[in-house]
Amino acid sequence: MIKKLIVISILGWLTIASPGFSQKAQVLSREEIKQGWKLLFDGKTTDGWTTVKGDPVPSGWQIEDGILTALKGARGGDIISSRQYSDFELKADFNISAGGNSGIKYFFTSYKQGGYLGFEYQILDDQMAEDNKKANHLTGSFYDVLPPDELVKKANAPGQWNTMRVVAKGNKVQHWLNGIKILEFVRDSKLFTDAVASSKFNKSVPAFGTPDSGHILLQEHGAEVSFKNIKIREL
Repeated sequence: MIKKLIVISILGWLTIASPGFSQKAQVLSREEIKQGWKLLFDGKTTDGWTTVKGDPVPSGWQIEDGILTALKGARGGDIISSRQYSDFELKADFNISAGGNSGIKYFFTSYKQGGYLGFEYQILDDQMAEDNKKANHLTGSFYDVLPPDELVKKANAPGQWNTMRVVAKGNKVQHWLNGIKILEFVRDSKLFTDAVASSKFNKSVPAFGTPDSGHILLQEHGAEVSFKNIKIREL
């Protein structure tokens, strides 16, 4: 019994004292590895991420305990994955601060007219954020284009973790939140093209949504927002 107590005490001391415990590496399960999942964030570094211009990730982004955070007011700017993806399944945990606004974009690329654009999985404090007046601006929406199904959506409050998921295969796209599918659309459908025509992206060239590959983007929008367990698999 005494030996057991000594071992527990040593382990507890190591957990507190060892600097290696201050940053938690993200890991994939054997099943995830078998399924083809890859980490986009290793929990310790910003390897594989740059600014939109290709520069190193600014100090406005902080890593602590395996969590990547855009600090409030630090002007870290948006960051993108070094690689581009077409058919994929993307997962990430996010935690937005009260009143906050952020997002995760995919198919993020340069348009001949319109600049850099991407499909945005909106992240928002649906109750307190300023940009909460339109259904297609709420958490889980395809920002400014299509709204999530609020009848089935179950979002945890700001300050708590949520899990997002995007599945993009061919022209079919799904948005999931906390294990529930909240939006599904087909990129060449009439519903899609009509929604784009009514959005702020209606003057882009080529037509918004037609590029079939691009970067993954984490948005910094002034508020503090955190991400972890960012992973992707190509389909």
